Amino acid sequence: MKNIITNLNKTFDHRIRLGIMSILLVNDWVDFKTLKQTLEVTDGNLASHLKAVEAKAYIEVRKQFVGRKPNTSYRVTALGRQSFNDHLNALEQLLNMRS
Repeated sequence: MKNIITNLNKTFDHRIRLGIMSILLVNDWVDFKTLKQTLEVTDGNLASHLKAVEAKAYIEVRKQFVGRKPNTSYRVTALGRQSFNDHLNALEQLLNMRS
C-alpha cells in the first residue's frame, strides 16, 4: 500500500503554523501583533514558528517603522502558497480515503 501521508508537508504539522499560513493566505500583509492576538500565542512561541516557516521561504518578512515604533509584517510567498495548498490537498485526499 502506498504511504498515504507522503504528500503531507512536515512544516505545517503544528497548529500554529497552520494558523499562520491560513491567516496569511487571505491577507496581504499581517503584522506580528495581529498574528499573536489572532492565534492567542506568546511572542516567543509565535517567533519560533515564524522562523521555521521563513526558513523554508514560505513567508516574506518586512521590517519598517510606523511612527517611531518598529513594525514587523509577514506575507505568504508564491512558494508558500503552493506548498500550503499542496498540503491542504494531501489532507483532503487523506480524509476522503475509504477503507
